[in-house]
Amino acid sequence: MSKHPITAPRLAGLALAALSVAVSGALVSPVASASGFQISENTVQAMGRAYAGREAAGNDASVVINNPAAMVDFDTYAVQLDATAINVSTQFHGSGTDAIGQPLSGGDGGNGGGVHGVPAISFIAPIAQNWRLGFGINAPFGLATEYNAGWMGRYQALKTSVKSMDFTGSVAWAINPQFSLGFSVIAQKTTIDLGNAIDLGAVMAAPPFGLAPIFLPQSADGAVRIRGDNWKWGWAIGAEWKPTTQDTLALAYHAKINHNFTGQAYFTVPSSVQFVLGQPGVPPLFQNTTGSGQFATPATASLSYWHKTLGPVSWGAELSWTGWSSFSRLAIDFANPAQPDINQYYGWKNTWFGSVGMDYKLSDQWTLRGGLAFDQTPTQDFSRDPRIPDGARKWISLGAAYSPAPNMTLNIGYTHLFVDNGDVNDISATGDHLVGSFDNSGDLFGISMQYKF
Repeated sequence: MSKHPITAPRLAGLALAALSVAVSGALVSPVASASGFQISENTVQAMGRAYAGREAAGNDASVVINNPAAMVDFDTYAVQLDATAINVSTQFHGSGTDAIGQPLSGGDGGNGGGVHGVPAISFIAPIAQNWRLGFGINAPFGLATEYNAGWMGRYQALKTSVKSMDFTGSVAWAINPQFSLGFSVIAQKTTIDLGNAIDLGAVMAAPPFGLAPIFLPQSADGAVRIRGDNWKWGWAIGAEWKPTTQDTLALAYHAKINHNFTGQAYFTVPSSVQFVLGQPGVPPLFQNTTGSGQFATPATASLSYWHKTLGPVSWGAELSWTGWSSFSRLAIDFANPAQPDINQYYGWKNTWFGSVGMDYKLSDQWTLRGGLAFDQTPTQDFSRDPRIPDGARKWISLGAAYSPAPNMTLNIGYTHLFVDNGDVNDISATGDHLVGSFDNSGDLFGISMQYKF
């Protein structure tokens, strides 16, 4: 295959890709759809079959992000735009007590989830007979929960936001018609935004202040908001093998990315507590300060299989692993030496995701899809809290594709997530004990367009 000259249609496709890159930065506001705070939504085509055969089914430019080796299946330039709306619902049912056993005031927090948009962009260019280059942007990890101010779990969580954006450059080499290898370099930006109330009434009532009964638990609420971000480099490798003309196997690995954060902590303190803290000899507690910490987005590995029959049906499967054990604790060190640091243990476990799915080709223009999946949760009962009240997920997915022209394909996909309840039995740093369960569910709706030129 010879190199393709840059004709007017190809130039238009490149311009479309560049414009989409600019738009994506403004649109992304991710929320987890997979377990933990993982986001898989970078391909609506594969979502329509619960991601079965995501890297092996072919004709999906998102392999730039998911498995660079599979880029060799593209003989022309291709740009693909994916957009998915993720609607996650998490509703608390339970009760709690403060440090002296009184019931926690406030309501159930409302729906801590919401609707968020997740775009993804993929571009592939054939540069030589056996070589491909690609570029992609996606959000591989994201979390957003926010509860009503004053709810009974306010001392555990009010707002939690974790957002990762990947900018991926990939290269693929076809060693022969059956086997190819790929490598990706990733620039990842991760941002965290954490907020919760502080039971300053309990702090003032306890030693060394000992100001009860002037202060009692829940009598003087303050708040803290911590924000930070970091850029780091990562990498991924992939392989694709076609043992027959009808079967494809793809294997990919994305390395863990370790972030070192430096951010700002903002404290809100009621005037009555400010008066106490302003007395001579009292250390400078609950004052705005900088903070730093470490945070890792986990390693992932996937094995993808796809089989093309001689008829209208094709089918496949996906098995993936996520190294969530890298998220063992949330630790933040404050620059203010008087302010106690945060060191919360989570002890997450590694998880597996498995799916099966199929395509049914109705005609040259129309294809229908469906799939089922199961996704383990990394959370554990002893450490689950309202920030991430996660549970195992069962997926059911449907999708369709329409090709109005040989070089253009439009995809639509829908997934419903049956999420297990997230039980919590959590005690805050000030002794506020929250006990109950979160009712969880989710829906995904996506559209995409692929254009070859």
